[in-house]
Amino acid sequence: MTSRMTEIWVGIFVAAGMAALFMLAMQVSNLNTYSNADGFDVIARFEDASGLKVRSPVTMAGVRIGRVKDIRFDDKTFEAIVTLRLGKGHTSLPEDTSASIYTAGLLGEKYVGLEAGAGSNHCEDLALEAELDGSTFNPADCKSNGASNVLHNGSVITLTQSSMVLEKLIGQFVSKFLSESNVEKKK
Repeated sequence: MTSRMTEIWVGIFVAAGMAALFMLAMQVSNLNTYSNADGFDVIARFEDASGLKVRSPVTMAGVRIGRVKDIRFDDKTFEAIVTLRLGKGHTSLPEDTSASIYTAGLLGEKYVGLEAGAGSNHCEDLALEAELDGSTFNPADCKSNGASNVLHNGSVITLTQSSMVLEKLIGQFVSKFLSESNVEKKK
């Protein structure tokens, strides 16, 4: 009877361990919080998107507001085109929002960080432009333009900062150090 009870407890312990490993795998792979149905897509162009992966977090002020949906290469501009899927509750982000690729910790995963821009009103921009040009500004033209000053589905974020690659930084440091030491040797 004692050995039977021990076998049951071992079975429960093994099952609990398997469940814990499954939950850990889901947490690490970011599959448990990825939803493709809600939200809207925004495009950002980066010169270098090294280390960024599909389903990487998109954060703002340290809070996850979306995920990276797609990463592809543009043959014409030689840039990485990153499609960001933002949650549907984040529709009031200014159109001049900037995007940067950061690393969580020293060697952690890459993620996209957004920073809200000034969010200037499109009509105010047109009025200022007309004033600087010396022309007249008609507010009715601005309203009929239908321009939006917030990010929406299909918007393109133009202010971006590419990924910092540790190997490139080390290479630049070493080459600068070597070139300075060669200059001192020649003196």
